[in-house]
Amino acid sequence: MSDIQFDTLEAARDLKAAGLTEAHAEAIVSTMRRAVSENLATKADLAALEQRITIRLGGLIVAGVAFPAALIKLI
Repeated sequence: MSDIQFDTLEAARDLKAAGLTEAHAEAIVSTMRRAVSENLATKADLAALEQRITIRLGGLIVAGVAFPAALIKLI
């Protein structure tokens, strides 16, 4: 779960104050809470992505150096 703080009670109160029924306000707030908690990347997600990118870039650099070196040996 993300570290984003979302005050569902306050949001529901605001929606009710704007004229929505309690059921509508609660449905909207519930949907918003799920969207916030399920669709945001956490610091751990970003760290894992960074690690995968670093490994791929390292592999490309190794291949970029090894391939021309192999060609030079063949010639």
